[in-house]
Amino acid sequence: MDRDDESQSNGWKSYYGDRLNDDKDDNDDIDTLKAERDRLRERYAASSQDAEEDAHTRQFQGFTQQLREEAPHLAEATTASAGLAGGMPPRQSEPPADRPTPKATSRNATYVPPKKPKVLLWSFLIALGIVMSVGAGALFYLWNGLRPPAAGEPIEVTITPGMRAQKIAELLEENGLIRNAFLFSGWMKLKDEGSRFQAGVYRLTPGMTREEIVAKFDAGEIVAAATIKFTIPEGFTVQQIAARLADAGASDKTKFLDAAKQPALWTGSVWTSTLPSDGSLRYPLEGYLFPDTYEFKRGATEAEIINRMLAELDRKLDQLPEDWQTTLEERGLTVHQLLTIASLIEREVVVDEERPIVSSVIQNRLRKKMPLQIDATIQYLLDKQKERLLQEDLKVVSPYNTYLNAGLPPGPIATPSYKSIEAALYPDKTDYLYYVTKKDGSNTHLFAVTYKQHQKNIQISEKNEKNKK
Repeated sequence: MDRDDESQSNGWKSYYGDRLNDDKDDNDDIDTLKAERDRLRERYAASSQDAEEDAHTRQFQGFTQQLREEAPHLAEATTASAGLAGGMPPRQSEPPADRPTPKATSRNATYVPPKKPKVLLWSFLIALGIVMSVGAGALFYLWNGLRPPAAGEPIEVTITPGMRAQKIAELLEENGLIRNAFLFSGWMKLKDEGSRFQAGVYRLTPGMTREEIVAKFDAGEIVAAATIKFTIPEGFTVQQIAARLADAGASDKTKFLDAAKQPALWTGSVWTSTLPSDGSLRYPLEGYLFPDTYEFKRGATEAEIINRMLAELDRKLDQLPEDWQTTLEERGLTVHQLLTIASLIEREVVVDEERPIVSSVIQNRLRKKMPLQIDATIQYLLDKQKERLLQEDLKVVSPYNTYLNAGLPPGPIATPSYKSIEAALYPDKTDYLYYVTKKDGSNTHLFAVTYKQHQKNIQISEKNEKNKK
């Protein structure tokens, strides 16, 4: 400031020249003007100083902020050093106390920070990269898990009834037909597949698409399993059945005969539970293995074959008239006795029309408590069938010998046909007690009520035999 404080006693110096003011009023006016001038000067100086300080401050703060972002520790050290070294611009000394203090000027300067590094942009790009990487990984996982595996040799898989989609997927993965069971089952749910799958054996090739596999299951394109087919004729014994199965390659003869003696394995028929357990039966299942043509998968066990044949017996019994069990009770017979009579008819008769007649002879003899004297029971006991039985054959000691024992044998002697079972249940009403084969090539019989008539019939039979020769 251009202020002169040395000659206050002699007045004050004006910018318009030196002049002594002795007049009090004039001095007062001059002092007032002078004070006003001083205040304006101080205000101007203060404003300039504040503006300069603000500019320096903003510049310093911006620099400090930049240092903090790039090197926080350096910024702190720089701030401390600036404070100690008087790096801040020096402020001018306060005006003397006897002079009026200039009124502070309120300023609301807007701070414009320096441009920051592109941190947010980099953060966004990094996050975007991570999301894209995860998404790409998920897409690769799905693509790799659902794409077909490498081609290979055909594989057979079996879909069982009621198998769920997840189990099917696991089966396919185990056999190398798909890569990922979890993804495959999820894909099937998404496509609403699996409910139309048909049970069976399928031949699938590694490399097939999932659509091709599902299409086969939906269409039921099963592979015909390797099977074995055989026929059990009517009148076969258990031993003959075992030999027939062995010849067909369906079973081992010894194993089959062993299984035919183990009741714990028999689950095919409800009637096997009523079999006698006194040990009198030569083969417990004799007469219960129904004669028919069967087809089994290769490798079927002896127990599976037996139970299939037992189940066929039950099915045939169910085809009898509805009153068959009532009729059986009225006659005082059990199912075991019915099958025994039917087996005798089966081994004695060839022509179906004669089955009910022979059944009536058996019934009439049982009523009179006469020995049945049926040759077929003796043949059953022999290791080899004979064309003509000898007298010594009729003396074999066995409960199956109907020449020595009255009544029925302990059990069936062969597998009866449906016609024989039906004839045993519904015999004709006759008075016949005897019959003999005609031996004329017709496979029919001559029947008689009396023994005398029977002897005549025997003569006719022998004559017919001679005439054939």
